[in-house]
Amino acid sequence: MTEIFTGSFTQQEPIPQDGIDAAMAVLQHGRLHRYNVVEGELSETALLEQEFAAQMGAKYCLAVASGGYALATALRAVGVKPGDAVLTNAFTLAPVPGAIASMGATPVFVGVTEDLVIDLDDLETKLPQSKVLMLSHMRGHLCDMDRLIAMCDAAGVKVIEDCAHTMGAMWNGVPSGRQGIIGCYSTQTYKHVNSGEGGLFITDDEEIAARATILSGSYMLYERHLAAPGPEVFERVKYVTPNVSGRMDNLRAAILRPQLRDLEAQAIRWNQRYDTVEAGLHDTPGLTQITRPDKARPVGSSIQFLLLDWSAKAVQEVISRCAARGVELKWFGGAEPAGFTSRYDSWRYAASTAMPKSDRILAGIVDMRLPLTFNLEDCALIARIIRAEVGAVWQSGAACD
Repeated sequence: MTEIFTGSFTQQEPIPQDGIDAAMAVLQHGRLHRYNVVEGELSETALLEQEFAAQMGAKYCLAVASGGYALATALRAVGVKPGDAVLTNAFTLAPVPGAIASMGATPVFVGVTEDLVIDLDDLETKLPQSKVLMLSHMRGHLCDMDRLIAMCDAAGVKVIEDCAHTMGAMWNGVPSGRQGIIGCYSTQTYKHVNSGEGGLFITDDEEIAARATILSGSYMLYERHLAAPGPEVFERVKYVTPNVSGRMDNLRAAILRPQLRDLEAQAIRWNQRYDTVEAGLHDTPGLTQITRPDKARPVGSSIQFLLLDWSAKAVQEVISRCAARGVELKWFGGAEPAGFTSRYDSWRYAASTAMPKSDRILAGIVDMRLPLTFNLEDCALIARIIRAEVGAVWQSGAACD
């Protein structure tokens, strides 16, 4: 009998009861705005910032309306101006070049390797073009951060880390987001904690933290922040930094605080699911698995593999055959963006130069979510289905037609 998977690739686990209780308390008192507090009260948002800063070992934290807003705020806070060039990954998702373009700046795309990380050799040649790298840890894959930071430091390039897919991940024991000057995180539903929409911003730089807080819309109420620099730092920047409101509210912060306390346990659960699928796909003919460095401890909330040098028709056949058996795969090689995938040449607001080596890799990337609503048996079944359908197309000889 042909096996069929019947689970949902977009269903999340429920909000923890502690988060529901905290959210109900906010709804009952009605003080949703982060600065709307009564005497002696600390807002949920301020407490979230304090707790996340401590969890990440950062001096300062700011909670904002979205991960994309955190990225744009980071660019403004480090002084990116219209017309500036900003380096970023060719393999990423639209909010990253979108944040750069929203500043009137120009994305300069850097290639991708077969391990789905930024091509450090390509980066080295492009470092002279910019003073800022917005590094996307796309789909949770961490490059050699020691080499990257050493290169960027030597070239005087500031690194902003897009950690939308690496909250809870580590490089050589250091939390993702702590190697660059700023770490930006998403709390959108399909990330590692879920507030529907939201973002977090961390840094050890006091002036960057003060600028970001004013940018987010503090209305000079920065004294109500618990993970912010002192008032003397704000005095230096408050009259020359625009208000570009994008605050997080207390309702979302209340939902997030219990989830962040459970982040390490959730990371372990995601990696168990990833490891199960990875093991099930091992040595599948025609399928290339992704190598992860020993120093990396990712959070396996999704999994990718390569169908390198397969024809577009054959890749689409695999995706269709898996879909017919209930397994939802995404492909980064399509001519048009689809299913939230896109490539550097999809963003027509940002000029790009063809990168044949990267184009070959992008044409073979197949991507799949691994929600925690799947159990390990589900993951083993999913791997069997993918293995069977990739194998069937490979054995037919259609892969290279």
